[in-house]
Amino acid sequence: MDTIVALGTPAGRSAIGVIRLSGPDSLSIVRSIVGDNHFKPPPSRSVLRSIRSNASDSILDRALLTYFPAPNSYTGDDVVEISCHGSPVIMRQVVDLTLRLGARPAGPGEFTLRALSNGKLNLSQAEAIRDLINAQTEAAAQQALGQMMGELSSRLQGPQQELIQTIVELESALEFVEDDLPGLRKQNIAGELAGVATVLLSLASTFEVGHLLRDGLRVTIVGRPNVGKSSLFNMLLAAERAIVTEVPGTTRDTLTERISLGGVPITLTDTAGVRDSTDRIESRGVERTRQAMAEADLLVVVIDGSEDLGAEDLSVLTLASSARHVIAINKSDVPAFDILEKSRSSFVTRSVNVSAVTGSGLDTLRAAILEPFGSVDSSNSGFLITDARHYDLLLRARAEVQASVDLLQGGVSEELVLVGLYNGLRFLGQITGETTNDEILSQIFATFCIGK
Repeated sequence: MDTIVALGTPAGRSAIGVIRLSGPDSLSIVRSIVGDNHFKPPPSRSVLRSIRSNASDSILDRALLTYFPAPNSYTGDDVVEISCHGSPVIMRQVVDLTLRLGARPAGPGEFTLRALSNGKLNLSQAEAIRDLINAQTEAAAQQALGQMMGELSSRLQGPQQELIQTIVELESALEFVEDDLPGLRKQNIAGELAGVATVLLSLASTFEVGHLLRDGLRVTIVGRPNVGKSSLFNMLLAAERAIVTEVPGTTRDTLTERISLGGVPITLTDTAGVRDSTDRIESRGVERTRQAMAEADLLVVVIDGSEDLGAEDLSVLTLASSARHVIAINKSDVPAFDILEKSRSSFVTRSVNVSAVTGSGLDTLRAAILEPFGSVDSSNSGFLITDARHYDLLLRARAEVQASVDLLQGGVSEELVLVGLYNGLRFLGQITGETTNDEILSQIFATFCIGK
């Protein structure tokens, strides 16, 4: 096995930059760059040394070196972490030095892939590490942490063991004719397998909420000009991000920021007001608004509650009617505010009275944004399936087990019943990596960052 190297911290200037080596030559490479052939720091303890260029023997930097000998390291191989000053120039020099001494650049997620290969973790835990790094909210981080600690693997152990025990019993019945299963035992096995199918379906059903915490939602604010879209955008952000004036058409491009609603990461987009315009720049902004509407998971349609519904309002409502949307009737703080006409509109399905000036109704609007996607309570949701790959495999496993139950109840030969049980066990094994082929592993680890 060769030795790999990569930055363990993001590129750019920082106080500290970490360079990670993993492989059999990690320690010998470090000995060369510190100029000490007998250098061997105590395991898992940092030692301060000068890093030298092997060409001129000049000092490149003073760095902390931490040695993790195999198998007691993240990857299971010898690992050395070099914590130097976070100058891009210094880090590039140190990495180039290790490459000249025999290391090679790590591929995406290769450190974690080695940890998987060396039995330090399973595939679902490896994916959780990626999700933890990419988590956008505290709730998403907590879900990833639970999976990294092996909660998903633990929850799958029961169904896997139940399938294995049933397979052994049915295989024995086929192998030894005198051990044919009595009818009552077949009924009991069918009931036990039905319980496994129920457990798998119950676990898969958490994906509806789980994927929201991991992937988030795209929410786009739309409406005709001067109804308060940008003001509402700023209020939801709790920051003056968008320019707000009384001049219609102030917003001429889309603005996008990230917020968290109930633990769900939201990509919130403010858009140019939708109307016919001869202004070329404004017309381009309206085109981008239409594109943002098409890409959104939900639209917040803002209308002015202090004015009558106009043709431009109706045009926006028509555009939004075929998508998930919430109506925000703005300016509830204005004396002329009146929702009667708006409420009578055939376009209005779910409306919330808000004030982008006082903040009144914002909590109700936040709840309305999440409502179409199911009940989300990140503080009391327990363990959730957040990955679409896991969700798909759970459903496949459940379908195979249920098919075996139906065959068993129909009096079909144990040989046919076993096909579904073996398939179900294989699908569950693909979640944890026990039965996952190299092509799928390559696709999964391509989504990792280089230094992990």
